[in-house]
Amino acid sequence: MLRRIFLPLLLLLALAAITLPAHAEETADLLDGLKAKSYAAKIAVVDKLAASGDPSVVAPLTALLRGRLHIRKSDGAIVILKKDGRKKIFLDALSGEPLGEAKSRSSKKIRINNRLRGVLRGALGSLTLFSSDPALRLKAAKSMFKTADADSLAALARAYLNETDDETREALARTLAAAHLRHGTAEEKLAAAENLTGYPDRGVRDLLAKTAQTAKGDFLAAVRQADASIEQRLAFFDILQNLFQGLSLGSVLLLAAIGLAITFGVMGVINMAHGEMVMLGAYTTHVVQVVMQAYFPDSITQSLLISIPAAFLFAGLFGVLLERSVIRFLYGRPLETLLATWGLSLMLQQFVRSIFGPTNREVIAPSWMSGSIEITGGLILTNNRICIIIFAALVFLVLTLIIRYTDFGLRMRAVTQNRPMANAVGIRSSWIDAMTFGLGSGVAGLAGVALSQIDNVSPNLGQGYIIDSFLVVVFGGVGNLWGTLVGALSLGMANKFLEPYAGAVLGKIIILVLVILFIQKRPRGLFALKGRAVEV
Repeated sequence: MLRRIFLPLLLLLALAAITLPAHAEETADLLDGLKAKSYAAKIAVVDKLAASGDPSVVAPLTALLRGRLHIRKSDGAIVILKKDGRKKIFLDALSGEPLGEAKSRSSKKIRINNRLRGVLRGALGSLTLFSSDPALRLKAAKSMFKTADADSLAALARAYLNETDDETREALARTLAAAHLRHGTAEEKLAAAENLTGYPDRGVRDLLAKTAQTAKGDFLAAVRQADASIEQRLAFFDILQNLFQGLSLGSVLLLAAIGLAITFGVMGVINMAHGEMVMLGAYTTHVVQVVMQAYFPDSITQSLLISIPAAFLFAGLFGVLLERSVIRFLYGRPLETLLATWGLSLMLQQFVRSIFGPTNREVIAPSWMSGSIEITGGLILTNNRICIIIFAALVFLVLTLIIRYTDFGLRMRAVTQNRPMANAVGIRSSWIDAMTFGLGSGVAGLAGVALSQIDNVSPNLGQGYIIDSFLVVVFGGVGNLWGTLVGALSLGMANKFLEPYAGAVLGKIIILVLVILFIQKRPRGLFALKGRAVEV
């Protein structure tokens, strides 16, 4: 019984011992062909190495692509040159074993050209199609979309049949269809043009447009039909992309303007230093992250979460101090308030510049805010923008609940609608003014936390949003949260839809003109406040 089990096993091991060295020797002989001076000869060698399917050739071909494959002068062996600190060592091209220290001019680099680089990328892609790592297989399937040749068709088809991961299988189907479109038979080309219609992305559209230049007859008609279908779907995806970008910009404007809407509505103060509150929130995020990383190096997510209350409190307390020390002496004099807060904004910018310097400061985003979600090849949603949209919605919801259902919110609405009557019933309007200004400044600090994830943290950060914030407040209605929401989203959408046609600068000018014309018809904005004091 044992003999029946072990005898075939021993025979297989003996056969492997005989064939493996022979296979390795054959691969080494092929690798020696890279010593040729002719690039055409090197390309032929790379094609043979890729066709062998031997995973050991991935390392030398990768080294060749990166300019690290050398010929050792002492014995003519092909080796990989690797840096180890300040030293350079030779590695065996196939096994990767160290071969000793590499001295100066002891080897000669194997040179490549652009054509060979393209062949190498395609060869490495086909070799990693059968890797055990799904991520590598997916990367190979995507990279071969442009490089797959007629010789790769068999490997792509085999990889597609063997693939178990759905995303990689989809990428392989797209690459296989592209390869058939370029190198297949007449029937395969027609089928490939039809199959590529199901992949509406710009890479497929460019491939179809290039193929249409040389196609004829029924094949040309099929390519044009597929190209028209993809172009139509991409136009729809562009609209969705602009909607998403407009929503994200509107969320940023909402965060920057909502605090201004509160202070402007309650106190009638034109606060030109509101952008600097946003800037203080961004620098608070930077400081918290630096301190957290000094003691807890892997605390990117925690530092961002701590920055939210820290920025709110710091900017809010600074706003209360600003109101108590400067602004409360200027009520009823809007021009003096504008000039005073503009001067304060310049002072705050210079103060921050003196402490942190004029250069931009880095704020590292957490891993879950990096990257993007690819809905299709033409619609990509970035994670940081999605998080900002959600964050803006939460801030708006909390502020609405505070103003509508808390005692402070009730008193604030009373002061907004009729300040003399609020004073008459015992509401301390001066205290409400200070707390309201602090609340608006704190929300501006939260906007700084959000902006630190998508923009540079610099002393001029707030200046890029202060004009847009005033436009949002005036357009939506002074002191009205829902008006601020509608105004921010409307201006954000309008900006993103105008930019592709008019450009960023001209688009802003057009929006400014439209807002001015709108204010001529509705001086109090979309949602005017109600109350006796407001109607006077």
